[in-house]
Amino acid sequence: MADDEKPRPLPDRAPRPLAVHWVIDAAVAFLLTAIVALFLGASLILVVIAAAIAGVFLAPWTRSLEARGLARRRDRADGTSTPERQ
Repeated sequence: MADDEKPRPLPDRAPRPLAVHWVIDAAVAFLLTAIVALFLGASLILVVIAAAIAGVFLAPWTRSLEARGLARRRDRADGTSTPERQ
């Protein structure tokens, strides 16, 4: 790529479905708590249930974060500027 060429912008897309966010958030919550909870004597099924419940509450939040990030990416590709929070 030459120095004066800009990279192509990424294609526009909608945020991933809420179910995808739930599965990923539950998996992350499980991985973050599994070792400590099992070390403290919690049963594996209890850790899995707690992670699934945590995923239910985290999924709408992570989906909205993804939607905002995609909107910012779309604005930058259009050449418009959104105010950045610092």
